Amino acid sequence: MTIASAIKPSSLSPQQFQDLRDIIYEISGIFFAENKLYLLENRLGRRTRELGLESFDAYIKHIKTQDSGSPEYHQIYNAITINETFFFRFQAQLESFKKLLSDIKKTRQAQGSNSIKIWSAASSSGEELYTIAIILDEFFGPDLKNWDIYLLGTDISHRALQIAGNAMYGNNSFRGSMTPEQKAKYFAPEGNTFKLRDDVKQLVQFRYLNLNDTMEMRKLTSLDFVFCRNVMIYFDEEMKKRVLRSIYGSLGHGGYLFLGEAESLHGISSAFKVEHFSGAFAYKKE
Repeated sequence: MTIASAIKPSSLSPQQFQDLRDIIYEISGIFFAENKLYLLENRLGRRTRELGLESFDAYIKHIKTQDSGSPEYHQIYNAITINETFFFRFQAQLESFKKLLSDIKKTRQAQGSNSIKIWSAASSSGEELYTIAIILDEFFGPDLKNWDIYLLGTDISHRALQIAGNAMYGNNSFRGSMTPEQKAKYFAPEGNTFKLRDDVKQLVQFRYLNLNDTMEMRKLTSLDFVFCRNVMIYFDEEMKKRVLRSIYGSLGHGGYLFLGEAESLHGISSAFKVEHFSGAFAYKKE
């Protein structure tokens, strides 16, 4: 047993919790309610031990000396975010996406354009954006090479982005609605994992983005679709409104926002028009 692993900081006090919560909120917009004290204690307690620090006060003092873009803050992001995702999650919404994709294809062809831009705003370990890439490959077929497809995945967790970049997944990632035929077509077994086809992997790009960074968010423009699923649960109302204003600005006219299955903009934003589909809905920028 190392010295660091033997050290166990005392329980997180209410004041320490508030200090950590405020720091995390300021840098990321992620908000922890009072009932999340033990969750924060558990996750950042491990990080405190890894650094060989004897108390949460010492850890708080340590992170206050760090720049918001420092590796230590990335360790915090990795510790506090839950990267729970899988391929073809929320099938009803994906079916509505296919319908809208068909509409946009017809519109672009009438305009003489071949561009489609899609952003997965919290791409986690990549399953969501790769699902979209597979849908596009099936939808366009051989004609895909004639389209200018922009698929961007961003996340605050470097650990999740590394997994996404590797594009290798275990069985747990396939518990959604992906058919056995799709799995066999797009993935090759490699040991206990499955590797995504290189040509599909090359359709997408991943990079770090903090949704609290308004300046970076403004660089994303003229998007046709934004998938921001199961992200708002991390934010308080003020942060939700801030992120939604940025997403609204990033969407092109007629662009669509998809949220998580249990998420809604009710009482948060009236800027979008709600469009209903079978078992799902989307938010349109008019």
